[in-house]
Amino acid sequence: MGERTMEKKPIVFSAIQPSGTMTLGNYLGAIKNWVSMQDEYFCFYALADLHTITVRQDPKEFRKNILDLYALLLACGVDPEKSVFFIQSHVSAHSQLAWLLNCYTQFGELSRMTQFKDKSRKHADNINAGLFTYPVLMAADILLYQADKVPVGADQLQHLEITRDIATRFNGLYGNVFKIPEGFVPKNGARVMSLQTPENKMSKSDENVNGCVYVLDKPETIMKKFKRAITDNDAQVRFDPENKPGITNLMTIYSAVTGLTSEQIESDFSGRGYGDFKTAVGEAVVENLRPIQNEYERIIKDRAFMEETWTKAADFAAKFSQRTLDKAMKKIGYIL
Repeated sequence: MGERTMEKKPIVFSAIQPSGTMTLGNYLGAIKNWVSMQDEYFCFYALADLHTITVRQDPKEFRKNILDLYALLLACGVDPEKSVFFIQSHVSAHSQLAWLLNCYTQFGELSRMTQFKDKSRKHADNINAGLFTYPVLMAADILLYQADKVPVGADQLQHLEITRDIATRFNGLYGNVFKIPEGFVPKNGARVMSLQTPENKMSKSDENVNGCVYVLDKPETIMKKFKRAITDNDAQVRFDPENKPGITNLMTIYSAVTGLTSEQIESDFSGRGYGDFKTAVGEAVVENLRPIQNEYERIIKDRAFMEETWTKAADFAAKFSQRTLDKAMKKIGYIL
């Protein structure tokens, strides 16, 4: 990592929670973009372990999930020489700024967050204050690094909006402290749906185990899941989200791992059955994930390398973010 220069590149901040195994949807929808953004932007990437405890965690499993995901993201191509890839809880400025911003966020704003309402229904026995103020911690994550851009999916747009509102309010009171970040949908972000209920996003909470493919699934498991994918009776490989959601989803996945366009895929599989197509998609996914799985197996055994990587990243992130935190605290009137 060395003495990193900012090279006047726009700053990107993005984070992912270590809440279980990475799905193919996570990889194709977000992480492939993390890798491709590294050359164009100066990227701060965080493993958002502070966010994860809004839902009760088993300590042993939680620790394992953090280690596994850190190793897996490195295996996917997040390069510590190009990006600052740190564990959120290693940088105390996140918690500190979150508290300050809590006091500049209105109760009414937070109560309107749809994700809070959804998660409250899902975890009715544990509607904690952290779940309610989750968007404020997310705002702190982003604003600490003076991010120009934040890659967002549709489910996080509301959180980015409140981040912009909090920053605008703070700047209105104290002058230009925070950069107002812009959200953007990365060019290549594939929206991957469940293989069993293609109307829904691929998710690890899918009740049908065959609906969700994991990045670390064994090749035979991946093939089995794709061969069982729900399609239709039309027997024509054609991109049609409304009438053919299952086939369209398989085409989206195939396109994301091969680089082929929908037109090329339709042409290649013209007159061929769905069985052929499902097999081709499964094989392409297996081949795409093979080097990632091999690299993951190597990295997860090298604890010293992982510790050295996250320590260097946290040191850099802490120095960078402290400047923002100090500026905010001075403006409020704290004695530093």
